[in-house]
Amino acid sequence: MNIIVTGGAGFIGSNFVRMILDEHKGTYVVNLDSLTYAGNLGNLEGYIDNKNHKFVKGDICDGRLVEKLIDEHKIDAIVNFAAESHVDRSLVDPGVFIDTNVTGTLTLLKAALEKNIGRFLQVSTDEVYGSLGEEGMFTEQTPISPNSPYSASKAAADHLVCAFGHSWGLKYNITRCSNNYGQYQFPEKMIPLMINNALNGKDLPMYGDGLYVRDWLYVYDHCTAIWKVLTETEPGTIYNVGGNNEKTNLAVVNFILDRLGKDTSLIKHVKDRPGHDRRYAIDSTKIMTELKWAPSVNFEEGMSKTIDWYLQNKKWLETIVSGDYQKYYDSMYANR
Repeated sequence: MNIIVTGGAGFIGSNFVRMILDEHKGTYVVNLDSLTYAGNLGNLEGYIDNKNHKFVKGDICDGRLVEKLIDEHKIDAIVNFAAESHVDRSLVDPGVFIDTNVTGTLTLLKAALEKNIGRFLQVSTDEVYGSLGEEGMFTEQTPISPNSPYSASKAAADHLVCAFGHSWGLKYNITRCSNNYGQYQFPEKMIPLMINNALNGKDLPMYGDGLYVRDWLYVYDHCTAIWKVLTETEPGTIYNVGGNNEKTNLAVVNFILDRLGKDTSLIKHVKDRPGHDRRYAIDSTKIMTELKWAPSVNFEEGMSKTIDWYLQNKKWLETIVSGDYQKYYDSMYANR
């Protein structure tokens, strides 16, 4: 099978590419990434020159490029990870989220339809469902109700995918995951940000009371779920993918501090972000029942692996947090 993986130099995308090249030797990957701030060829170290991998620097909004790659490499499927994904950034500049997450997805869909691609897999998020109260979980039947510019752009993309399937018979699937964590995650996201700050003895900025709840999913487990949906399901299906690990942000940060031997006095509660969703929780019954998928690690195991990776890859982390990242960090947290 020959596939295009968009956003394959980003966090989840690069983990997916690595997994395929390690475990599915008969798959050829064309990795299309525009290398924005969150895309990093260092995430693919040791895999760039793999005989089953071709990296192409390019924008998913470039329809001619996408069609050219489909033709040149006889592409069977597209897996779309490419996205602007940080809620905080979407509150500052929502326009770029529309450009990439909506217009970019539309461009990919048009190319997939034109070239009669065998499968289009849209990697989405549980955030399209909105926020939960103290009880209940998101199922595949939960109404879409996004609350941030980021989640609204992902919801729009999901609707476009379904519309292409309904209107023109595009063979698609959608996966909606809970919060991912693991190696190679850009440190604007909570877990690597807190690890990096704790290692450097800096304050750990905690939004509001810190009691916002997320379901945490180890990135490798997410990748195995996507592969199963891509290769083992009929088109037109949607699957929720969760880790069954509901934790408050405060509990996650306390775990990090305890694991690193740091004091909780580093936690600094700061002004909350606008419209902060209180709780997400994913019901993964459908994918676990139909595809026999299950997470391979629990939260404690996955977090221990993650923290160990960052400890062993301080050079990668130091490179990431230099320059523009520091400007972004200061703009987000200096005056909160």
